[in-house]
Amino acid sequence: MAPPQRTKSTPYERRTSNGISRRSLLAGAAAFGAFGSLAAACSRIPPEGSVEGGDLLERLRSRGSVKVGIASEPPFGYINKDGEPDGEAPAIAKVIFTRLGIDNVTPVPVEFGALIPGLKAQQFDVVSAGMYINPTRCAQVLFSDPDYLMLDSFIVPAGNPYNIQRYEDIAEQNLVLATGTAYAEIDYALAAGIPDSRLLILPDQVAGLDAVVQGRAAAFAGTNVTVTGVVENSPRAEATEPFQPYVNGEPAYGAGGFAFRRSEKNFRDAFNVELHKLKDSGELLDIVSPFGFTEAEMTDLTAEELC
Repeated sequence: MAPPQRTKSTPYERRTSNGISRRSLLAGAAAFGAFGSLAAACSRIPPEGSVEGGDLLERLRSRGSVKVGIASEPPFGYINKDGEPDGEAPAIAKVIFTRLGIDNVTPVPVEFGALIPGLKAQQFDVVSAGMYINPTRCAQVLFSDPDYLMLDSFIVPAGNPYNIQRYEDIAEQNLVLATGTAYAEIDYALAAGIPDSRLLILPDQVAGLDAVVQGRAAAFAGTNVTVTGVVENSPRAEATEPFQPYVNGEPAYGAGGFAFRRSEKNFRDAFNVELHKLKDSGELLDIVSPFGFTEAEMTDLTAEELC
């Protein structure tokens, strides 16, 4: 189970996450409580912690459509101006689901912290948001193998006046660090010695850019591709060089994938088969490159290794 959330200590939501990755997981659970009770009444849910085969894939093929949960986080997943799911993860989803016999992908946008609760409550069928894979989340959902591996970067004021390159630089100078709700970067910051009182938790990277240029935070921590995209046209901010974060002396790999209910192992396994075909053929890189992903973000890590 995910650890408890800490209380908010300022209007800017200064709080921590103890082991919860990117991008806390119980956030939004109350919003789905009533829905979850209804879903449980309509469809048998396996006991917590168990894994079952499931027949969701066959039902989705018959229906001809799949609902995917996404959060507004370019370039991983978002709703474009036409109301369609867009970004790295939805682009992969459209290809794989078509090959699995499901032609229509319907987006269900929620806040990032509500993705796993919403999946478990059957509000949607799959999480398609580039979600980092870690043991805390693996205890709640089944993950596909990752489709990318990402380094971290910071949004800093133009010229990088505090010479920030690593989380430790922020801790040593007792600066304020901003990052996103439920981001893994919260844990990386705490591990580097940044106290909870110096963390500013914001909705997304756009709010992070504003906090940095307004001087409310010395930096905003996020994935390299997210940070690079949001500062692209800003004369007042820049992105630092990408780097590998560490927790307790071990590299904290930012590898993301698709999440499935633990009752739907057959669905996850079929998805993995198609994902590996894309990897082996090189097609995966072609699909994600329009969103800023490069060969450097491709990975052979597995969900088993990350869990």
